[in-house]
Amino acid sequence: MPGFYTGRGDDGTTGTLGPKRLKKNDCLIESIGDIDELNSIIGITIANVTDPHMAKMLTGIQNTLFTVGAELASMEGVAKNSSYKIGKNECSELEDEIEGITDKIPPLKKFVLPGGSLQASYLHHARSVARRAERSVVSLSERKKVNPNLLQYLNRLSSFLFVAALYTNKKEGVEESHPTYH
Repeated sequence: MPGFYTGRGDDGTTGTLGPKRLKKNDCLIESIGDIDELNSIIGITIANVTDPHMAKMLTGIQNTLFTVGAELASMEGVAKNSSYKIGKNECSELEDEIEGITDKIPPLKKFVLPGGSLQASYLHHARSVARRAERSVVSLSERKKVNPNLLQYLNRLSSFLFVAALYTNKKEGVEESHPTYH
């Protein structure tokens, strides 16, 4: 089994799925890192979610985020593999879940403070990391061609995580807090 370090990145570069090495602060590598961080916080969220359907949905999202990372990593070089592509199905699945959850929560009439139950708090945290990952991929798209389905998926993902947090608080009997603007 190979070691857990190679030393190849000691010069501040890292590899992608293609032959090219990039600086670790390259916008592509930053986007991949933000997706990795999002996947990690979703893992923490899964460890704290008690609803089996929510845990299954989040596990599916983790797997999709690996596809997102692979698609981004294959942008540099010859490793163009169609299996590393986010399509419309991934977006539609999130939209269906959002609509299903929206039917179970009251209409939103004002902003909510992120928090509530422990489970909802983790979902809110994941939502904010998803927004940051989306921003970094949008920045990347200003320099390189990015699959529009990938951008749409990240946008829908943050919406899903938001309504999931609201639903979790409702299900657990935790009332939402609202900003007081003082």
